[in-house]
Amino acid sequence: MIKLSDFYESIFGSKTYKLSLDAGCTCPNRDGTKAFGGCIFCSESGSGDFASSRLLSIKEQVESAKKRVESKIKGRGGTRKGKYIAYFQNFTSTYGDSKLLLSKYHEALLCSDVAGLAIATRPDCLEEEILSGIAEIAENHFVQIELGLQTSNEKTGLLINRCYTNEDYILAVQKIRSASEKIHIVTHLIFGLPGENEKDMIDSIKFVVKQNSTQNREKELFWGIKITVLYVLRNTKIAEMYDSGELKTLSKEEYFLLLRKSLEILPENCVIHRLTGDPPKNLLISPLWTMDKKRVLNEIKDLY
Repeated sequence: MIKLSDFYESIFGSKTYKLSLDAGCTCPNRDGTKAFGGCIFCSESGSGDFASSRLLSIKEQVESAKKRVESKIKGRGGTRKGKYIAYFQNFTSTYGDSKLLLSKYHEALLCSDVAGLAIATRPDCLEEEILSGIAEIAENHFVQIELGLQTSNEKTGLLINRCYTNEDYILAVQKIRSASEKIHIVTHLIFGLPGENEKDMIDSIKFVVKQNSTQNREKELFWGIKITVLYVLRNTKIAEMYDSGELKTLSKEEYFLLLRKSLEILPENCVIHRLTGDPPKNLLISPLWTMDKKRVLNEIKDLY
Protein backbone atom coordinates (compact mmCIF):
# COMPACT_ATOMS: atom_id res chain seq x y z
CA MET A 1 0.00 0.00 0.00
CA ILE A 2 1.06 3.55 -0.66
CA LYS A 3 0.22 6.62 1.39
CA LEU A 4 -1.44 9.39 -0.60
CA SER A 5 1.10 12.02 0.43
CA ASP A 6 3.93 9.83 -0.88
CA PHE A 7 2.05 9.12 -4.11
CA TYR A 8 1.44 12.81 -4.84
CA GLU A 9 5.00 13.69 -3.83
CA SER A 10 6.30 11.20 -6.42
CA ILE A 11 4.21 12.87 -9.12
CA PHE A 12 4.39 16.57 -8.27
CA GLY A 13 7.58 16.76 -6.24
CA SER A 14 5.83 18.76 -3.55
CA LYS A 15 2.97 18.69 -1.08
CA THR A 16 -0.41 18.78 -2.79
CA TYR A 17 -3.76 20.20 -1.68
CA LYS A 18 -7.22 19.54 -3.10
CA LEU A 19 -9.58 22.37 -3.97
CA SER A 20 -13.26 21.37 -3.75
CA LEU A 21 -15.16 22.70 -6.77
CA ASP A 22 -18.70 22.46 -8.11
CA ALA A 23 -19.14 21.68 -11.83
CA GLY A 24 -22.87 22.50 -11.68
CA CYS A 25 -24.04 18.92 -12.17
CA THR A 26 -26.79 16.78 -10.68
CA CYS A 27 -27.19 12.97 -10.72
CA PRO A 28 -29.39 10.59 -12.74
CA ASN A 29 -30.91 9.27 -9.51
CA ARG A 30 -31.91 12.81 -8.55
CA ASP A 31 -33.27 14.32 -11.75
CA GLY A 32 -35.65 11.46 -12.61
CA THR A 33 -33.53 9.87 -15.33
CA LYS A 34 -33.19 6.80 -13.12
CA ALA A 35 -34.81 7.89 -9.86
CA PHE A 36 -35.39 10.82 -7.54
CA GLY A 37 -33.88 11.80 -4.22
CA GLY A 38 -30.31 10.62 -4.77
CA CYS A 39 -28.52 8.06 -2.60
CA ILE A 40 -30.18 7.87 0.79
CA PHE A 41 -27.01 8.93 2.65
CA CYS A 42 -26.21 11.89 0.40
CA SER A 43 -26.69 15.44 1.65
CA GLU A 44 -28.49 18.16 -0.27
CA SER A 45 -25.14 19.36 -1.59
CA GLY A 46 -24.38 16.01 -3.18
CA SER A 47 -21.58 15.10 -0.74
CA GLY A 48 -19.82 18.34 -1.58
CA ASP A 49 -20.54 20.29 1.57
CA PHE A 50 -17.17 22.04 1.41
CA ALA A 51 -17.21 22.85 -2.31
CA SER A 52 -17.26 26.41 -3.60
CA SER A 53 -20.51 27.90 -4.83
CA ARG A 54 -21.60 26.87 -8.33
CA LEU A 55 -22.71 30.46 -8.87
CA LEU A 56 -19.04 31.38 -9.24
CA SER A 57 -16.92 30.75 -12.32
CA ILE A 58 -14.41 27.92 -12.03
CA LYS A 59 -11.57 30.42 -11.74
CA GLU A 60 -13.41 32.22 -8.93
CA GLN A 61 -14.12 28.90 -7.21
CA VAL A 62 -10.44 27.98 -7.39
CA GLU A 63 -9.37 31.28 -5.81
CA SER A 64 -12.01 30.96 -3.10
CA ALA A 65 -10.97 27.38 -2.35
CA LYS A 66 -7.29 28.40 -2.20
CA LYS A 67 -8.10 30.95 0.49
CA ARG A 68 -9.89 28.30 2.55
CA VAL A 69 -6.93 25.92 2.27
CA GLU A 70 -4.42 28.61 3.16
CA SER A 71 -6.55 29.74 6.11
CA LYS A 72 -6.59 26.21 7.53
CA ILE A 73 -2.82 25.88 7.13
CA LYS A 74 -2.18 29.24 8.81
CA GLY A 75 -4.52 28.22 11.62
CA ARG A 76 -2.19 25.30 12.27
CA GLY A 77 0.80 27.61 12.31
CA GLY A 78 2.12 26.66 8.88
CA THR A 79 2.56 28.20 5.44
CA ARG A 80 1.41 26.77 2.12
CA LYS A 81 4.07 25.41 -0.17
CA GLY A 82 3.06 23.09 -2.95
CA LYS A 83 0.54 22.55 -5.71
CA TYR A 84 -3.20 22.09 -6.02
CA ILE A 85 -5.52 19.49 -7.50
CA ALA A 86 -8.85 20.84 -8.73
CA TYR A 87 -11.39 18.46 -7.21
CA PHE A 88 -14.80 18.44 -8.90
CA GLN A 89 -16.38 16.85 -5.89
CA ASN A 90 -20.13 17.02 -5.49
CA PHE A 91 -22.92 15.25 -7.35
CA THR A 92 -21.83 13.50 -10.59
CA SER A 93 -19.18 15.67 -12.20
CA THR A 94 -19.26 13.96 -15.61
CA TYR A 95 -23.06 14.12 -15.92
CA GLY A 96 -24.22 16.86 -18.26
CA ASP A 97 -23.10 18.66 -21.40
CA SER A 98 -19.72 17.11 -22.21
CA LYS A 99 -18.29 20.15 -23.99
CA LEU A 100 -19.28 22.46 -21.14
CA LEU A 101 -17.84 20.15 -18.49
CA LEU A 102 -14.59 19.67 -20.41
CA SER A 103 -14.26 23.45 -20.71
CA LYS A 104 -14.60 23.69 -16.92
CA TYR A 105 -11.87 21.12 -16.38
CA HIS A 106 -9.58 23.06 -18.73
CA GLU A 107 -10.44 26.35 -17.00
CA ALA A 108 -9.34 24.87 -13.67
CA LEU A 109 -6.03 23.71 -15.12
CA LEU A 110 -5.29 27.24 -16.35
CA CYS A 111 -5.35 28.55 -12.79
CA SER A 112 -2.09 29.25 -10.98
CA ASP A 113 -0.49 26.27 -9.22
CA VAL A 114 -3.26 23.84 -10.29
CA ALA A 115 -1.34 20.77 -11.40
CA GLY A 116 -4.08 18.20 -11.90
CA LEU A 117 -7.72 17.17 -11.74
CA ALA A 118 -9.81 14.89 -9.57
CA ILE A 119 -13.28 14.18 -10.94
CA ALA A 120 -15.91 12.46 -8.80
CA THR A 121 -18.56 10.53 -10.70
CA ARG A 122 -20.72 7.42 -10.95
CA PRO A 123 -19.74 4.28 -12.89
CA ASP A 124 -22.74 4.71 -15.21
CA CYS A 125 -21.92 8.30 -16.24
CA LEU A 126 -18.83 7.97 -18.42
CA GLU A 127 -20.02 8.62 -21.96
CA GLU A 128 -17.53 8.29 -24.80
CA GLU A 129 -17.26 12.02 -25.55
CA ILE A 130 -16.41 13.13 -22.04
CA LEU A 131 -14.15 10.17 -21.32
CA SER A 132 -12.14 10.71 -24.49
CA GLY A 133 -11.81 14.39 -23.55
CA ILE A 134 -10.56 13.47 -20.09
CA ALA A 135 -8.11 11.01 -21.65
CA GLU A 136 -6.71 13.83 -23.81
CA ILE A 137 -6.21 15.95 -20.70
CA ALA A 138 -4.42 13.03 -19.03
CA GLU A 139 -1.77 13.09 -21.75
CA ASN A 140 -0.37 16.32 -20.28
CA HIS A 141 -1.82 16.56 -16.78
CA PHE A 142 -2.42 14.34 -13.80
CA VAL A 143 -6.04 13.15 -13.72
CA GLN A 144 -7.85 10.91 -11.27
CA ILE A 145 -11.42 9.71 -11.72
CA GLU A 146 -13.21 8.83 -8.50
CA LEU A 147 -15.91 6.18 -8.82
CA GLY A 148 -18.57 5.97 -6.13
CA LEU A 149 -19.16 2.25 -5.69
CA GLN A 150 -19.97 2.31 -1.92
CA THR A 151 -20.65 -1.46 -1.78
CA SER A 152 -20.48 -4.57 -3.95
CA ASN A 153 -23.64 -5.94 -2.34
CA GLU A 154 -26.34 -5.52 -4.99
CA LYS A 155 -29.15 -5.69 -2.42
CA THR A 156 -27.58 -2.84 -0.49
CA GLY A 157 -27.15 -0.95 -3.76
CA LEU A 158 -30.89 -1.13 -4.31
CA LEU A 159 -31.60 -0.09 -0.73
CA ILE A 160 -29.40 3.01 -0.90
CA ASN A 161 -30.91 4.04 -4.26
CA ARG A 162 -27.61 4.26 -6.11
CA CYS A 163 -29.31 3.01 -9.30
CA TYR A 164 -26.35 1.27 -10.89
CA THR A 165 -24.95 -2.23 -10.64
CA ASN A 166 -21.62 -3.91 -10.03
CA GLU A 167 -21.48 -4.58 -13.76
CA ASP A 168 -21.62 -0.82 -14.37
CA TYR A 169 -18.58 -0.45 -12.13
CA ILE A 170 -16.70 -3.27 -13.88
CA LEU A 171 -17.39 -1.69 -17.27
CA ALA A 172 -16.38 1.77 -16.00
CA VAL A 173 -12.97 0.52 -14.88
CA GLN A 174 -12.48 -1.20 -18.24
CA LYS A 175 -13.56 1.90 -20.18
CA ILE A 176 -11.21 4.17 -18.24
CA ARG A 177 -8.29 1.78 -18.68
CA SER A 178 -9.02 1.55 -22.42
CA ALA A 179 -9.26 5.32 -22.76
CA SER A 180 -5.97 5.96 -20.97
CA GLU A 181 -3.84 4.04 -18.50
CA LYS A 182 -2.55 7.42 -17.32
CA ILE A 183 -5.85 8.09 -15.55
CA HIS A 184 -5.65 7.21 -11.87
CA ILE A 185 -8.79 5.35 -10.78
CA VAL A 186 -10.01 5.82 -7.20
CA THR A 187 -12.95 3.88 -5.75
CA HIS A 188 -15.17 5.02 -2.88
CA LEU A 189 -16.51 2.53 -0.33
CA ILE A 190 -18.70 3.10 2.74
CA PHE A 191 -18.59 0.85 5.79
CA GLY A 192 -21.70 0.56 7.93
CA LEU A 193 -24.42 0.76 5.29
CA PRO A 194 -27.85 -0.53 6.40
CA GLY A 195 -28.04 -4.31 6.80
CA GLU A 196 -24.39 -4.99 5.99
CA ASN A 197 -22.22 -7.22 8.14
CA GLU A 198 -18.46 -7.64 8.27
CA LYS A 199 -18.44 -10.15 5.42
CA ASP A 200 -20.34 -7.77 3.13
CA MET A 201 -17.84 -4.99 3.74
CA ILE A 202 -14.75 -7.14 3.34
CA ASP A 203 -16.28 -8.65 0.20
CA SER A 204 -16.55 -5.11 -1.20
CA ILE A 205 -12.82 -4.63 -0.60
CA LYS A 206 -12.04 -7.93 -2.34
CA PHE A 207 -14.31 -6.99 -5.26
CA VAL A 208 -12.53 -3.67 -5.81
CA VAL A 209 -9.10 -5.33 -5.59
CA LYS A 210 -10.11 -7.91 -8.18
CA GLN A 211 -11.54 -5.39 -10.64
CA ASN A 212 -8.50 -3.12 -10.41
CA SER A 213 -6.03 -5.94 -10.88
CA THR A 214 -3.71 -5.23 -13.80
CA GLN A 215 -2.59 -8.75 -14.53
CA ASN A 216 -1.04 -9.54 -17.92
CA ARG A 217 0.51 -6.06 -18.17
CA GLU A 218 4.22 -5.28 -18.04
CA LYS A 219 3.76 -3.52 -14.71
CA GLU A 220 1.05 -3.03 -12.13
CA LEU A 221 -0.88 0.22 -12.44
CA PHE A 222 -1.42 2.31 -9.35
CA TRP A 223 -5.04 2.63 -8.30
CA GLY A 224 -6.64 4.19 -5.26
CA ILE A 225 -9.28 3.60 -2.63
CA LYS A 226 -11.28 5.80 -0.30
CA ILE A 227 -13.03 4.22 2.66
CA THR A 228 -15.26 6.01 5.11
CA VAL A 229 -17.70 5.10 7.82
CA LEU A 230 -21.37 5.82 7.11
CA TYR A 231 -22.35 9.29 8.31
CA VAL A 232 -25.93 10.04 9.24
CA LEU A 233 -26.58 13.62 8.15
CA ARG A 234 -29.62 15.76 8.79
CA ASN A 235 -32.26 16.00 6.04
CA THR A 236 -31.36 12.66 4.47
CA LYS A 237 -33.36 9.46 4.16
CA ILE A 238 -30.70 7.62 6.15
CA ALA A 239 -31.46 10.00 9.03
CA GLU A 240 -35.07 8.82 9.01
CA MET A 241 -33.89 5.22 9.26
CA TYR A 242 -31.59 6.12 12.13
CA ASP A 243 -34.30 8.00 14.01
CA SER A 244 -36.71 5.07 13.64
CA GLY A 245 -34.16 2.59 14.99
CA GLU A 246 -33.69 0.75 11.67
CA LEU A 247 -30.01 1.67 11.56
CA LYS A 248 -27.17 1.59 14.06
CA THR A 249 -23.92 3.27 13.12
CA LEU A 250 -20.50 1.72 13.68
CA SER A 251 -18.49 2.42 16.81
CA LYS A 252 -14.90 3.56 16.36
CA GLU A 253 -13.68 0.16 17.56
CA GLU A 254 -15.86 -1.67 15.04
CA TYR A 255 -14.75 0.60 12.21
CA PHE A 256 -11.06 0.34 13.05
CA LEU A 257 -11.30 -3.47 13.15
CA LEU A 258 -12.77 -3.41 9.64
CA LEU A 259 -9.99 -1.10 8.46
CA ARG A 260 -7.31 -3.43 9.86
CA LYS A 261 -8.81 -6.40 8.02
CA SER A 262 -9.12 -4.34 4.82
CA LEU A 263 -5.52 -3.16 4.91
CA GLU A 264 -4.38 -6.78 5.08
CA ILE A 265 -6.10 -7.39 1.73
CA LEU A 266 -5.03 -4.31 -0.23
CA PRO A 267 -2.04 -4.85 -2.55
CA GLU A 268 1.19 -2.88 -2.84
CA ASN A 269 0.00 -0.86 -5.84
CA CYS A 270 -3.05 0.46 -3.97
CA VAL A 271 -2.90 4.13 -2.94
CA ILE A 272 -4.75 4.88 0.30
CA HIS A 273 -6.56 8.13 -0.44
CA ARG A 274 -8.75 8.16 2.65
CA LEU A 275 -9.64 6.01 5.63
CA THR A 276 -11.92 8.56 7.21
CA GLY A 277 -13.99 11.46 5.95
CA ASP A 278 -14.81 14.97 7.10
CA PRO A 279 -18.56 15.22 7.77
CA PRO A 280 -20.08 18.70 8.13
CA LYS A 281 -20.43 19.09 11.90
CA ASN A 282 -23.60 21.18 11.62
CA LEU A 283 -25.34 18.28 9.81
CA LEU A 284 -23.85 15.25 11.57
CA ILE A 285 -26.19 13.14 13.70
CA SER A 286 -24.06 10.00 14.09
CA PRO A 287 -21.43 8.65 14.67
CA LEU A 288 -20.29 11.52 16.88
CA TRP A 289 -16.80 10.07 17.40
CA THR A 290 -15.97 11.19 13.84
CA MET A 291 -16.19 14.85 14.87
CA ASP A 292 -12.73 14.70 16.44
CA LYS A 293 -11.03 14.33 13.06
CA LYS A 294 -7.51 15.10 14.29
CA ARG A 295 -7.66 12.36 16.91
CA VAL A 296 -9.20 9.86 14.49
CA LEU A 297 -6.51 10.57 11.89
CA ASN A 298 -3.75 10.12 14.46
CA GLU A 299 -5.18 6.77 15.51
CA ILE A 300 -5.59 5.65 11.91
CA LYS A 301 -1.90 6.32 11.28
CA ASP A 302 -1.13 3.53 13.72
CA LEU A 303 -3.03 1.04 11.55
CA TYR A 304 -0.45 0.96 8.74
